[in-house]
Amino acid sequence: MYSDDDRPLAAKPSTPRGAQNGRAAQNGNGRLSSDSPMSDDDDDMPLSQATRTKSEPITPDARQLKRKKVVESDSSSDDDKPLASSPVKARSAAISMPGAVESTTTKTANGTRASRSSKAVVVSDDNTDDDDDDAPLMKPKTKTVANGKAKANGRPPKKKMKQEDSDPDIESEDETPRPTKKAHSRGKRKVESDADDSDDDKPLTKKRATKASTAKKANGKAEASGDVKPKKRGAKKEDKDEDAKKAAKKKKEEEEEEEATYKWWEQQNADRDGSMKWMTLEHNGVYFPPPYEPLPKHVKMKYNGEPVDLPPESEEVAGFYAALLGSPHAQDAVFNKNFFDDFLKVLKKNPPRNDIKITKFELCDFRPMYEYFEAEKEKKKSMTAAEKKAAKAAKDELEAPYAFCYLDGRKEKVGNFRIEPPGLFRGRGDHPKKGALKLRVRPEDVTINIGKDAPVPKPNVPGNWKEVVHDNTVTWLANWVENVNGNYKYVFLAAGSSLKGQSDMQKFEKARELKKHVDTIRADYNRDLKNKQMMERQRATAMYFIDKLALRAGNEKGEDEADTLVFDFLGKDSIRYYNEVQVEDQVYKNIRIFKDNKDDGDELFDRVNTGALNKHLASYMKGLTAKVFRTFNASLTFQDLLDRGTPEKGTVQEKLNAYNHANRMVAILCNHQRAVPKSHEQSMSKMREKLRGLKYERMKLRHALFAIDPKYKKKKKYSEPESDLDDDAIASHEETMKAKDIEKAEKKFQKDNEKLEAEGKKSQDDSVLKDKIKEIEAEYKRLKKERGTEKHTLKKERPTEKIEEAIDKLDEKIKTFKLQMEDREAGKEVALSTSKINYLDPRITVAWCKAHDVPVEKLFSKTLLTKFPWAMEVDPDWKF
Repeated sequence: MYSDDDRPLAAKPSTPRGAQNGRAAQNGNGRLSSDSPMSDDDDDMPLSQATRTKSEPITPDARQLKRKKVVESDSSSDDDKPLASSPVKARSAAISMPGAVESTTTKTANGTRASRSSKAVVVSDDNTDDDDDDAPLMKPKTKTVANGKAKANGRPPKKKMKQEDSDPDIESEDETPRPTKKAHSRGKRKVESDADDSDDDKPLTKKRATKASTAKKANGKAEASGDVKPKKRGAKKEDKDEDAKKAAKKKKEEEEEEEATYKWWEQQNADRDGSMKWMTLEHNGVYFPPPYEPLPKHVKMKYNGEPVDLPPESEEVAGFYAALLGSPHAQDAVFNKNFFDDFLKVLKKNPPRNDIKITKFELCDFRPMYEYFEAEKEKKKSMTAAEKKAAKAAKDELEAPYAFCYLDGRKEKVGNFRIEPPGLFRGRGDHPKKGALKLRVRPEDVTINIGKDAPVPKPNVPGNWKEVVHDNTVTWLANWVENVNGNYKYVFLAAGSSLKGQSDMQKFEKARELKKHVDTIRADYNRDLKNKQMMERQRATAMYFIDKLALRAGNEKGEDEADTLVFDFLGKDSIRYYNEVQVEDQVYKNIRIFKDNKDDGDELFDRVNTGALNKHLASYMKGLTAKVFRTFNASLTFQDLLDRGTPEKGTVQEKLNAYNHANRMVAILCNHQRAVPKSHEQSMSKMREKLRGLKYERMKLRHALFAIDPKYKKKKKYSEPESDLDDDAIASHEETMKAKDIEKAEKKFQKDNEKLEAEGKKSQDDSVLKDKIKEIEAEYKRLKKERGTEKHTLKKERPTEKIEEAIDKLDEKIKTFKLQMEDREAGKEVALSTSKINYLDPRITVAWCKAHDVPVEKLFSKTLLTKFPWAMEVDPDWKF
């Protein structure tokens, strides 16, 4: 029993939630559905606590980063009880976990979200790379609790394979970082304005210089380098002049582009938080997809074996499903049901013209349509390069007017200017509405936002805009409501635009400003954990989760187990999240109190909503919301991990590993996890094969030294055999290399003949290719004879000093490659890009790169370089 002295005073029932007026939200996050306590705005909810990824060999357990548990109190003294609560029901204080056996993140079978229970800590998870994943990080100190010899056969004896201790069974889909350019010096950065607005986070690669083509003799055989005839006098000079002209032209273009770049961050008050976003705005609206073109008359779906003559409206919807017939979607029961329900609605308005009644999905046969679509795909694939280029040019010409706008007289790139075509909703994870019909968006559905004096653009399809507004306090150019989930869709400027950049900079500056107020805020909510008012106590408890445990509002709570809270719920994308966390005694007691007198479906935090919470936070600092806490904690933790974990004298790859480790820790704590990709093992198998190739190359160089001077066998550096290279592995590798060399020769032969034919010359005879293949086979026969002899003859003689240098370079290359493999293995279940794009101040990365001589292109993709030009000129000693 709790006494009334320890219960918060009952507050008045929360005010009814008002219906929205149908207008878009100013911030671009509008929804048609009404708000509910602690769940009306995803951006303001705490993320759930992340569990440690099993594949984290070089990353400490995330649970070891939690705050140390406060000494437990067995007392349930009435001193802690809030006032004026209703009689207590005897209930457990833990969170319900039907069927939960271990801490894991899995998808549910049906994809439906479990209903909220009154016994639950209302939490929800974030397992995607969306912009909503903005959870705060917990403090690093908090703890968590969780329930022989080869046979003699005339061949050289087999080698014993040396096991590779530091080469784990690695699985990751990430690509190997490639050589990149050095980071641009301050003030000289060229902004890539043509980057797309994707979340792709792969490092940029430096273009490799293409080798000059081998000169051809009259008979079609390639000449040796020493046989190339000298060019006529003056030809070399002409080439130099041409190269100089090209270089001058390129330099001029770069200078013009740099001059055209609007460096808003160099302007006074660039980071101001004013309500007016622009003075003038002019654009051409949005680009609608072309109208549906009916299929040829002989292409029809069948029902119970009979062809169905569908009108265009119904045929289009049937085609949406037919196109997916070879995908996993067509095997999904929920997807099929939702599609067929909507298909029947369309058929009711647009029935078959031959009076066939369609009532059962099982009797529908979409294969004729599917086969037609597949044939059309093959036709597109078989198009020549010139045809593909012409088709792309025509498409670009149609879309060009919509790709840019004029903002305050400056030409700026528009982001997603294309209206999504109609189709079937795919969703992510086990979405309950997957398969539903996405209707065609028409001009009558779209509201556009332009300047008062700007001409109203005309839609590229028949119709008129729903509304034309002139709101310079928002940054969207157009919006509409999609029919499946009732969400607003917005058209914004591209990632590298001035408005996007200013918004990002203001967000991170606001997070930095929070450092001045965070101690006061934490002291206040810790005090209010015992507040006698229920609303105050619930708000303080919610702020505790937001700031310390990274939990978001959402799901159930089960059986009692000391002061441990168990979270078991479906997060975004219907990914199951299960975790146990230790909390402070008072937080635990509060959760028990909040549960009292509540039934299934009741809100646990029934006195608090995000609007009230953010209003309270704004009293400490202008513009402060729960989301700012997540950005603040993510960036602060990241800065600290980099400062403590970067090796001062390490190689570039060792520093990159330290950076990715810090990035991974932030992602784990923010619960930015992902399922292991399907292509994972295949891509890592290729990497292991590449590593074996490097070791094979090193072995051959060692054997070349032994052939020149047997004394090298006595040196430990060269006598030690390479790991994972026994006779079988060597034979397998040589067979693989031979097959690749033959394939390469065949492709080159084919390409050379195509070029000769295009120039009107006689193509090479097949004997040329046969001779080349014979040369390749002879080379690999020679290598086969060398097996087991510990001798190797190089194609080109080299002094021993050069061979030793080559071995040293290979040693460094192998070491670097192993580090890359370990790094990818550690991150195979963690999405690094979400935090890097949305929650980590980019200036932390740029300053770190400059301070440690790491090219920023190795960490920022072209998209991020375009998104964060304002961060590139920061000093090396800058700190968050």
